Amino acid sequence: MSTPAPRQTGAAALPAAVSHLQSLRARLAGGVQPFVYSGSLVRVRGLILEAQGLDVSLGERCRISTDNNRFIDAEVVGFHGDSVQLMALGEVQGLMPGARVHPVPGDIRIPVGPELLGRVIDGNGRPLDGAGPLLASSYTSLSTRPINPLERALVRQALDVGVRAINALFTVGRGARMGLFAGSGVGKSVLLGMMARNTDADVIVVGLIGERGREVKEFIEDILGDAGLARAVVVAAPADAPALTRIRGARLATAIAEYYRDQGQNVLLLMDSITRYALALREVALAAGEPPAARGFPPSVFAKLPALVERAGNGPAGGGSITAFYTVLMEGDDQQDPVADNVRAILDGHIVLSRRLAEQGHFPAIDLQSSISRVMPAIASPVELRRMQRLKELQSRYTSQQDLIAVGAYTPGADPQLDLAVQAHAGIRQFLVQDMHTAVDLAQSRAQLADLMAPYLPPEN
Repeated sequence: MSTPAPRQTGAAALPAAVSHLQSLRARLAGGVQPFVYSGSLVRVRGLILEAQGLDVSLGERCRISTDNNRFIDAEVVGFHGDSVQLMALGEVQGLMPGARVHPVPGDIRIPVGPELLGRVIDGNGRPLDGAGPLLASSYTSLSTRPINPLERALVRQALDVGVRAINALFTVGRGARMGLFAGSGVGKSVLLGMMARNTDADVIVVGLIGERGREVKEFIEDILGDAGLARAVVVAAPADAPALTRIRGARLATAIAEYYRDQGQNVLLLMDSITRYALALREVALAAGEPPAARGFPPSVFAKLPALVERAGNGPAGGGSITAFYTVLMEGDDQQDPVADNVRAILDGHIVLSRRLAEQGHFPAIDLQSSISRVMPAIASPVELRRMQRLKELQSRYTSQQDLIAVGAYTPGADPQLDLAVQAHAGIRQFLVQDMHTAVDLAQSRAQLADLMAPYLPPEN
């Protein structure tokens, strides 16, 4: 029977302990693999995937293994007892009961920087244009800290959008949030393209959220054009994308605009449309079990809309700005639609497009009486405001009697103000109509309005 070696004690044991300690340090320096835990998929209920055995928070990302060695990304959208409710960011074919669900720590890193200009990406930040990987110099995240409202610079500088009617009658200020309210097929995408091509903003961020996939390429090639795309970033999350991807696309476009604003640049954010964003929020909320309220929209939708819109606007004084245009799709041209009514209350102005004018070939089909810019009094002179108000007054008077004029029942001389409205109508219509390929800058717009209204206003002192 062998006798064990005697144990070293005292000074003789010190070299061995030091050697063992150095070995442990070397192993630590080589990196320690973190403990990785996972849960399992237990139920699929409609759009909701339920998993157990996970310790995750709301909004955290997870990755689910499928039977063909493929992974599906998902996001935590709720909890039900011991189960975690997830919604997939892609197709769910191939999922099986008991599939492993792995949490993905950390927020999504969004590539940003000058290298992103001219690129088209999807709602998850992946390139769609076939121009190679995104080799960006900086990164940001979807979640940003809100700016203290008292630290924001006031809207005091006009932004030239290249559209005569908007420049002169609904002047947009840098950092304003405007709504473009329209039914389907009345020219809102064309108007967005005109502003994208003709604006004097430094960077343009376009979010195509929930629109038809065919319209994405048309907007980029036919409406935005090469010149517009060169200084733009396009985020496309079309209608066939999962609801979470559409939601993420709107947040992604806003986060990219925030990055450029924080770099001191003036950004024009065009989002088409915020209604599709609201519909995606409704889809997720209803699937997670939230009860509907106004016309099927759960209350959480109306809490998240201002959270997105308020991220646009001016930064601190001396910094950059985000001037945002959000298109609002009015179902049946109903301005009392819950989404339209809610968004109108949180914006700095709204431009309403009229189907009646569009059917007459009047483009852009801006309804003067229903549109307003709440920031215009702060960035236009009193004289310019009087000209705008006088034009709207004359056009309103003509519109109210248009049917009588059309059938010949109008008698000249009976109403002096109506006589002036009839006299000015042809010039006003010509002023409001603009070809989509023509740009009219801010100074030209104001000068043309001054010439048009000179005969109908008292002489300036």
